[in-house]
Amino acid sequence: MRVAVVYFQSGNSKVKTTAEALAQGIASGNHMVDLINGETDTDKKLTGYEYIAIGAAPRTLFRGRISDRIGTYLKNAGMLSGKRSYAFICKRGFASVRALRSLMAIMEQEGMMLKISDVLYSVEEATAAGKKLHIKK
Repeated sequence: MRVAVVYFQSGNSKVKTTAEALAQGIASGNHMVDLINGETDTDKKLTGYEYIAIGAAPRTLFRGRISDRIGTYLKNAGMLSGKRSYAFICKRGFASVRALRSLMAIMEQEGMMLKISDVLYSVEEATAAGKKLHIKK
């Protein structure tokens, strides 16, 4: 299956390494995985993917805010309604769960079907999460 792992760094380099580890875990299940930087690849359409993973990190330590670019990117990313998806946040500060809820709300506004969501603490945990995702229908 075709899988997209979209990440939004917002100045946090841990997000990219976590997304790469997640992509490696997913690829170990014989899936075709594309790693997409949502901040620089703004014209990349996600319509052709069967499963989409979206990740970010909280911009602040206490409030759990995430990048405003996520909503804008998803609005312009093509037909996402009904796409099976996975949301992840890289642990940062005390508001990671609040940031995950914000990310999930943005994805659900676009009609994406969230199968699972996680706060990822390490690269090893991201690889393990990628291996155990139920991507096949």
